[in-house]
Amino acid sequence: MRVIAFLLSLALMLTGCSQEAGHSAHEHEEGLHGGRWLEHGDFALEVTIFERGVPPEFRVYPFDNREPVAPDRVELELELKRFGGEVERFTFSPREDHLLGSGVVGEPHSFDVVIRAGYAGESHAWSYESHEGRTTIASEMSARAGVETATAGPGLLHEQLTLYGTVEASPEQRVHLTPRFPGVIRSVKKNLGDEVRAGETLAAVESNESLQVYPVVAPISGIVTERKANPGERAGGEPLFEITDYSSVVAELTAFPGDHARLARGQHVHVRATTAGVEGAGEITSLTPVHLTAIPTWVARVTLQNNDKRWSPGLFVAADVTIRETQVPVSIPLSALQTFRDWDVVFLNTGDTYQAQPVELGRRNSESVEVLSGLEPGDRYVVTNSYLIKADIEKSGATHDH
Repeated sequence: MRVIAFLLSLALMLTGCSQEAGHSAHEHEEGLHGGRWLEHGDFALEVTIFERGVPPEFRVYPFDNREPVAPDRVELELELKRFGGEVERFTFSPREDHLLGSGVVGEPHSFDVVIRAGYAGESHAWSYESHEGRTTIASEMSARAGVETATAGPGLLHEQLTLYGTVEASPEQRVHLTPRFPGVIRSVKKNLGDEVRAGETLAAVESNESLQVYPVVAPISGIVTERKANPGERAGGEPLFEITDYSSVVAELTAFPGDHARLARGQHVHVRATTAGVEGAGEITSLTPVHLTAIPTWVARVTLQNNDKRWSPGLFVAADVTIRETQVPVSIPLSALQTFRDWDVVFLNTGDTYQAQPVELGRRNSESVEVLSGLEPGDRYVVTNSYLIKADIEKSGATHDH
């Protein structure tokens, strides 16, 4: 007898239903209203979550011997235990043919349910799981897949404005070399494209007045970007060479009137080449208006270090300008976000279990987003490879099911 009692208890645990001795339970049967059918002897409840035209609400239909029972003859209470341990309790009041729950059933509809009912002097109780958007993955497997978690908390949200433009040589790092005295060019030592050092001789000119030969010397280090000097030619007031120093360059970014008012000198800018995979950072050093088209625009200039010659003049770039920094209670990286049904979700994590959690989002930038509701400080959530959790949930068929 003890063995039989043990097996009966084990069976009840596996089916997720508690009951009084002598009662049968058919908790996965679907009722007349498409809900979950719970039965103890002749008494039964059909539990539904109704959400057509109203916020989701519990509507429970009572039956005796499969015939409808007046709802005012039934006392009912329901308890939900959500992922993470939060408990919600609902009381019920009679309506025409059902008992109406006392509050809105918040998303996701994923919880462990306990129901207690009183009818005709008898008590009845059920417990069952109603999970959606939930899956279990062994920690060893998730680790091998590169799934990483983090603890939700406050963050500094960088509000950004994206501008586009090109890389240009810095005007401050370009010089034109004009001979001090008119004369005849006797020799030229540097060609177009040659690198030169400050103090290096580029050419020699014989003065018309003194007949002395004097050197034309580079005032800065850089590259010869123009040469208008050949031996035997006369040198006058026109530049013979142009030297450009590319150790730093300028990203010239176009801003339209609606954006220009949000820009200021000193704002941090992250610049990335649209094709070459090159990235860098700098600050806005100047804002100037231009009138090249019918639409007035402004040019924001950002100096970029270029000692390794990564930035080539003419390269097209996109730039994220940080226009404001705001401390927010909860901020998460965009990599944590996925879509599930019609929601933006993150995946909460406890042990080997993951739960899709809808979140309401606020301000965002190219890297992170503010969470207004759905994720509390201290919650643990998936931050890397969250798409793998979504794929496992969809594969397991853990969808919307009441």
